[in-house]
Amino acid sequence: MHPTISKMQEIVAKGDEQAMKEILSPNVQFKPPTYYKTWTGRDPVAAILGHVGKIFQDFAYTRIMGHDKNWALEFKCKIGDLDIVGVDLITLGEDGLIDILEVTMRPLKSISELREAINSRVLKDPRFLKFKSALS
Repeated sequence: MHPTISKMQEIVAKGDEQAMKEILSPNVQFKPPTYYKTWTGRDPVAAILGHVGKIFQDFAYTRIMGHDKNWALEFKCKIGDLDIVGVDLITLGEDGLIDILEVTMRPLKSISELREAINSRVLKDPRFLKFKSALS
């Protein structure tokens, strides 16, 4: 397995922004399940993933598929009492860091709950005024 994918398995549920930055390319593109725009850049993407790691409960990767630059990491977790199943679709760059991270999830009710939880946290995080310009 690729070292970046192994490291992601270790850190994603911890909400550790600094550790996330170490595996993200400087111009990483993040396509979240709760928002149609793409977030671009290591700092805003690490900040978002840091918040997500603190919202998800009982997070675990259940299947990992891929090789070379393309990976799919299936996960399950909870937000409150709601169950989530999702997939992290990852494209690695030449440097082995994450260039593209697209997340798909179901069911819709859980995605809505995640969106509310993220918005609540982001509105209290002053960095996101600066990061807003990172939206493509």
